[in-house]
Amino acid sequence: MKIVLVVAAHPDDEVLGCAGTIAKHVASGDKVHVLFMTDGISSRHVANHKVVERERQNSAQKAAAILGTTSIQILNFPDNKMDSVPLLDITQVIEEIILKIQPEIIFTHHVGDLNVDHQITSKAVMTACRPQPNFCVKEIYSFEILSSTEWQISGYLPFTPNVFIDISDYINVKKMALKAYEDEMHNPPHSRSIENSLRLSSIRGNEVGIDFAEAFTLIRRIEK
Repeated sequence: MKIVLVVAAHPDDEVLGCAGTIAKHVASGDKVHVLFMTDGISSRHVANHKVVERERQNSAQKAAAILGTTSIQILNFPDNKMDSVPLLDITQVIEEIILKIQPEIIFTHHVGDLNVDHQITSKAVMTACRPQPNFCVKEIYSFEILSSTEWQISGYLPFTPNVFIDISDYINVKKMALKAYEDEMHNPPHSRSIENSLRLSSIRGNEVGIDFAEAFTLIRRIEK
């Protein structure tokens, strides 16, 4: 059994980035914990933030039940304003959670995403995971998020995947998890639609000769 930690900026990023991979880890007997840095809605102009926040939390819980994750935790860093918080403060919180959970594998955002919360989350994870003796984390991967990763300025820290995880047996689980966040999805031809997310999994799979895959950049792997 391995312990996996997914560090995502907002509830729904974990599903867009690695739902099939989470489900695959769970099916293999691994424990997967998901950490959200923000509520994902506090920056929005909505009539009742409390209601919308509760709905987003319910969606996260529903997706967790579908994927079989061991736990989820939602922190209260400022949504879409994580750059207003000292990186050290964010890093220290992640460090505490890593110390408690002791994950062997971490999945998080690509540092070159357009969304500032994704960038800061990635930097904080890497700072928290700076190499040190007897450190629990042995593998770190970054994932892509539709309507963020591909919207960055052309040529700026591009997402170049070098790890493809076969999720062909879990594509329907991913679809159900995406539907848990139906309020966050858009209709085609918007980039962040359920249809396009499944299409991306198909494209990533076909790139390496399988039906469906999720693509990652391997940041670090330590093998004995």
